Amino acid sequence: MALSAAIVLAAGEGTRMRSNKPKVLHTFAGKTFLNRVMNSVSALNPGTLAVVVHFQAERVSEAARSYDEHVTIVNQDDIPGTGRAVQCAMAQLAAQSELDGPVLIAASDMPLLDSETLRKLVEFHTASGNGATVLTTMLDDPTGYGRIIRDREGNVLRIVEQKDANRSELAVQEVNTSVYVFEASVLVEAIAGLKSNNAQGEFYLTDALETAKSAGKVGAFAAPDPLTVEGVNDRVQLAALSKAYNRRICERWMRDGVTILDPETTWIEDDVEIGRDATILPGSFLQGHTVIGQESTVGPYATLIDATVDDGAVVERSRVQESHIGARTNIGPWTYLRPGNEFGEDAKAGAFVEMKKAHIGNGTKVPHLSYVGDAQLGDHTNVGGGTITANYDGVHKNRTKIGSDCHIGAGNLLVAPVEVGNNVTSGAGSVIRHAVPDDTMVYSENTQHNVEGWKPAWER
Repeated sequence: MALSAAIVLAAGEGTRMRSNKPKVLHTFAGKTFLNRVMNSVSALNPGTLAVVVHFQAERVSEAARSYDEHVTIVNQDDIPGTGRAVQCAMAQLAAQSELDGPVLIAASDMPLLDSETLRKLVEFHTASGNGATVLTTMLDDPTGYGRIIRDREGNVLRIVEQKDANRSELAVQEVNTSVYVFEASVLVEAIAGLKSNNAQGEFYLTDALETAKSAGKVGAFAAPDPLTVEGVNDRVQLAALSKAYNRRICERWMRDGVTILDPETTWIEDDVEIGRDATILPGSFLQGHTVIGQESTVGPYATLIDATVDDGAVVERSRVQESHIGARTNIGPWTYLRPGNEFGEDAKAGAFVEMKKAHIGNGTKVPHLSYVGDAQLGDHTNVGGGTITANYDGVHKNRTKIGSDCHIGAGNLLVAPVEVGNNVTSGAGSVIRHAVPDDTMVYSENTQHNVEGWKPAWER
């Protein structure tokens, strides 16, 4: 079943997306279309993996190489069509090495194309002795897809594109998914005679199947799950497919022991992990490599990006990015955790608190209206409302260190770099610029001036 090569078609602009970036670089469940298709194709270990580019070629090439530095980039010329893309790819691959065996061709606008479907397709192709095999599916509404036209015995006669189809052909519900397996020798012969005499003036790869019939049997394999081969042409289709897929993701987690109160408003990306008896409340977005521990609660209306939430923790109405929340720690509501925070157990970051690169010890609480950046706080310390660590001097970010068992008063300003020892109490409104030793009470004196009658009489 070894593939001699796999070709991913990523040259198109995707004009119906109405976007400034190529369609293949739009994201689906946290990864680009191109990344997802390359991942599925790579799982079959092809001898060579090639990606065909044209529109914003440099940008797409960079994305492909970021996934696989060994990928072969093929630049399609200005002649349009999938057939021309494969001609360019085969010419470049043949110049590198002799191809012998199956060649997989896949479009890159099917974000749910999975390796298992591709594996079954290649196995079917090999077992059937086909010269070419097309992956198909049945759709209730086949609008926009090429139709599979069969003879009375069920053999594939041809594939007719939507704009070239007559009325009877448009009624066919079996459609082309733009995924094929060709024997290399058959493919070389089949693409040699492609012509552009169609409504679009393009070189269609589907026309190669006509030629392939003379060199070997052309077969079709129906994808077991239509969702895995559904293409995306515009943002309406993207939204619909995303919603259908997300529903499946939520159902899988619910069957694994996670409570999701409202799957319609809960969005979970592929690489998220959730522990048993966790509860995800409405309006939550779990993105990237987020890990949710057992018996924890996330939401409502929480966004977690590459975050780790340990067992029993609570994150409510907050945004948490690249931060680690310790067991039984409470975050929110309306807390903003920027990257680099580390919370111990039984800690708290409360309402309207913002943190960045902060290390918060066990049992330490920053309840409300505070900014803690580039700071280390020990265990069982309490920070009064309105406190700020002034970490930026206009050039450098400086660190603040506060020890354990401290009581930092409301409205404090800690001017970094500064270190406060253990068991320190600070007065409300203090500006702390210098080191404070252990077991100290610190305050900075403010002289209050009352100026009576300062407004003129007419204004009073």
